[in-house]
Amino acid sequence: MDKYRYWKHEAIVADLDAHRHDFHIAIENWQHDLNIGTVVRTANAFLAKEVHIIGRRRWNRRGAMVTDRYQHVRHHPTVEDFVEWAQGEGLAIIGIDIFPDSVPLETYELPRNCVLVFGQEGPGLTPEVHDAAVATLSIEQYGSTRSMNAASAAAIAMHAWIRRHNFGQRVS
Repeated sequence: MDKYRYWKHEAIVADLDAHRHDFHIAIENWQHDLNIGTVVRTANAFLAKEVHIIGRRRWNRRGAMVTDRYQHVRHHPTVEDFVEWAQGEGLAIIGIDIFPDSVPLETYELPRNCVLVFGQEGPGLTPEVHDAAVATLSIEQYGSTRSMNAASAAAIAMHAWIRRHNFGQRVS
């Protein structure tokens, strides 16, 4: 955005912090997932409160295209640490994956204060996150592939939250 063109880094982060939305994003990183950078960039675009990396601390920042400087990113070494943090913050843990008990994202009433959790590309959410989630949501698909890219699913879920809670309310 040109709004921030001549601003100092600290001033940009402070302005973004004053307008962040009430949802968080988490992604499991057990095998050094290359999608994390793209998820961080999209979280910045939708002004998520924070991005949480569960598992390995290191991730490929190239996909973030420097937005990780403006987006709060927190590391949780284990699922247990993440779940304890989320529950302590009063956040509903919402898993996004294809499970037999998943309900469609399109019809689910996303809570305002939540953390949307995505699994590792390929294996998906771990059983520990699935068990900790108050709900697991799936995104309706129509083609021949079993699942879509985790970063794409994260973008769709973030947009669903925005449509439910903040659509039409521009951040100035």
